[in-house]
Amino acid sequence: MSNPELAPEIEHFYSQVVDESVRLAMSADGQLELLRTQEILRRFLPSPPARVLDVGGGPGVHAQWLVKDGYSVDLIDPVARHVEQAAAVCPASLGDARALEAAAASYDVVQVLGPLYHLPDPADRRQALSEARRVVRPGGLIAAAAINRYSPLFEHAALARLHFERVQPSVAAILRTSAHDGQQGFTVAYFHRAAELADEMRTAGFQEVEVFGVEGPAWSLLKAVEHHTGQKPSEALFEAALAAARMAEPYPELLAASSHLLAVGRAPA
Repeated sequence: MSNPELAPEIEHFYSQVVDESVRLAMSADGQLELLRTQEILRRFLPSPPARVLDVGGGPGVHAQWLVKDGYSVDLIDPVARHVEQAAAVCPASLGDARALEAAAASYDVVQVLGPLYHLPDPADRRQALSEARRVVRPGGLIAAAAINRYSPLFEHAALARLHFERVQPSVAAILRTSAHDGQQGFTVAYFHRAAELADEMRTAGFQEVEVFGVEGPAWSLLKAVEHHTGQKPSEALFEAALAAARMAEPYPELLAASSHLLAVGRAPA
């Protein structure tokens, strides 16, 4: 697909404002996000060399470790800059999560680790998950990520910005509506509650759905230390935040404290 439909604010954000290829390496909470995403997915991934479709895979940060693990990865993304970056990692092409060109039941795994962030319309999210369901084989794995609805509250408190007049209304609007209009800070985005993400997965036809808090309840401590000191958090603090994320997994009430959510499920066999 040469011209996927993409909001201009999102295109501008990822083409001109941020470099997604380095985001997860530049901060301690980003490193925590990458490490936890890897360890959660590795519990459920089939043995390599399985076929993985990385939908909205950005510049290939996750595709890179999957390829190193021995998986056969194809990546699509609606941002041309991302496709150019990802092409150094695996076969990559422009594409839209809502209209996949892949054949039905052609992949062992479909991961949707970015698109749900940027589809505020529930019909678009349903379509993206429906397409993932179509192209994964019977019994295959689906993994879908979301930004937690409450993460801006934790983030802006950690950055000591929550009391600012320009920030508080924006965070309050996300808490109230789950949506961000992209007018300041982050781009057009949708923020999920854990139960909502699980419901969307089940509605799309996936079974055995589980939702994990990726960074756990202590990620904002890492962000606070880094922001206010200009230094990386100590190894001890990072390891404590990682331990907290792992220990929080059995307790659904703690999902609301994580920055990102990761849902896994299976297509019916």
